[in-house]
Amino acid sequence: MNREGLIAAFLDRHGYGTARPEPLAQDASFRRYLRLSGGPAPAVLMDAPPPEDVRPFVMIAGHLRAIGVAAPEIFAADEAAGLLLEEDLGDEPVAQERLALSDLIAAADVLVAIQHAAPPPNLPVWDAATMAATALATLFDWWWPAMFGADAPAAARQDFAAALEAMLAPVAAGPACFVHRDFFAGNLHWLPQRNGVRRIAVLDFQNAAIGHPAYDLASLLQDARRDIPRELAEHAMAHYLDTHAVLDAAAFRAAYAACAAQRHLRIAGQWVRLARRDGRPGYLIHGPRTWRLLEQAVREPVAAPLAVALDRWIPPDRRCNPPGLAA
Repeated sequence: MNREGLIAAFLDRHGYGTARPEPLAQDASFRRYLRLSGGPAPAVLMDAPPPEDVRPFVMIAGHLRAIGVAAPEIFAADEAAGLLLEEDLGDEPVAQERLALSDLIAAADVLVAIQHAAPPPNLPVWDAATMAATALATLFDWWWPAMFGADAPAAARQDFAAALEAMLAPVAAGPACFVHRDFFAGNLHWLPQRNGVRRIAVLDFQNAAIGHPAYDLASLLQDARRDIPRELAEHAMAHYLDTHAVLDAAAFRAAYAACAAQRHLRIAGQWVRLARRDGRPGYLIHGPRTWRLLEQAVREPVAAPLAVALDRWIPPDRRCNPPGLAA
């Protein structure tokens, strides 16, 4: 049976055989989403053909709901086929472009609720070594050959690896908790009919791991997809630290700066990978902002090792999308 036949049979089994599908915006994976109307209840079909794996999504959705955080209820699943019927949580993202301070504070409160709860078992790690490896992979496997037309010298790889290891030392030494890994406005939707932290639904959490709590706050406040004024980010950071209470503020801020620099370096290369490998050049529109955020991030004292490596190997006029790639 072909893919469309599998989907039709799955929908029919669960009462959605005559529902009308409407495509929703894709994320940066190979999943696609269809809003279904005319079925037993408003629902969204997640179509995630193998090798995509829907089991982490199902498990983490259950975890978030159990700790009082809004996440889609799973109505039905065919995990082997990569098909899910999930609750339709509407179409009201926390922000399309600009975020208000109230948006950031509400999202930070959700983050604190997630981080205060014990994480589910068997999550992968998002530790300093893994963070360094992923940043090196997108930089040297995708961005560097697209920019320079050749593989990077071994010395460049060694310098950046050493720089990331040194920069991420506060992450390695810090606390660990549930990390969403893409906790930004595009994955957060308002549910105005609900109260407290459940006013915001959390989506796209299937890659969650165990890592430093600063990583998700850096994802939120230094968003590669939209501009967030630094004064708003600082107010939201202060609110987060006041609410979290148990964190050492100075140590957290150092880890936050390191996480931000690592994330921007990794994502600058990820945009190139999405364009060249996956045929999705539209993400390159975020490249200039990502490089600008990286330039700001490496001015922090903790990121000095990465700043040195950048100055040694990547001239300022090359810190951009590679030539010939257009959004």
